[in-house]
Amino acid sequence: MKLQLLPSTIENGKVTEKQHLSCFVIDDKVAIDAGSLAMSTNDFQKKQIRDVILTHAHIDHIAGLPLFIDDLFAHIAKPVEVFALEKVIKVLKDDIFNWDVYPDFSELENDNCVVLKYCPFEIGKPFHAGHLDVKAISVNHKVPSVGFIVSDGKTKFAISGDTAEMDVFWNTVNEETDLEALFVECAFPDNLNELAQISHHMTPSRLRRELEKFTNRNCPVYVINIKPMYRDEVVKELEHLAIKNLSILELGRVYEL
Repeated sequence: MKLQLLPSTIENGKVTEKQHLSCFVIDDKVAIDAGSLAMSTNDFQKKQIRDVILTHAHIDHIAGLPLFIDDLFAHIAKPVEVFALEKVIKVLKDDIFNWDVYPDFSELENDNCVVLKYCPFEIGKPFHAGHLDVKAISVNHKVPSVGFIVSDGKTKFAISGDTAEMDVFWNTVNEETDLEALFVECAFPDNLNELAQISHHMTPSRLRRELEKFTNRNCPVYVINIKPMYRDEVVKELEHLAIKNLSILELGRVYEL
């Protein structure tokens, strides 16, 4: 299985390692979140991706979805299927694809098909998205949010999405003995712990305590969702903590799991 966190931040005309938006592409076919889906996918990925799985509805996780469908509108032969909690789908319908902010693509067809299809899932109940088997897990964020366990039948990984301290996620992940990787957020440095707490995010010290709940000590752990203005601080603090098997996920790099 191949996984890539798409770049999303440009400074002085060049793509940087900072992450403003969240969008992971699996095997060039399925996206988890859609923050930079329209802006950073290559032509091959644009032709392939028709399944988008959302952790939650915050703008940094959905910003590229309307533009992605808009770009492909005339050409796609099957709908873009958006997998999300019912509450997240309601936000998309009420606040994004509502004809005021953007057209309601679920009502529009090209010469081949309706271009947007909503696919609600339930927490804890496995579902299929493209070639992947997926199970959503409750996490602890400010809005309805989930993490996922994702498998292609051979390889399996877990991803937290945005979250603060949590128990259900770890209980579920610890039942999986064959994880190839864990992707977990760490948004703010320790000196912004109060802000992290209010907004339901992690800091390096809080993440270290959370990872004590993770029983698979040999599984590689990759940090995601570092707020771009605090990236250098967070990276230094994590390096100082020297957490076993932990590294920062590199934007744009294709990981073979």
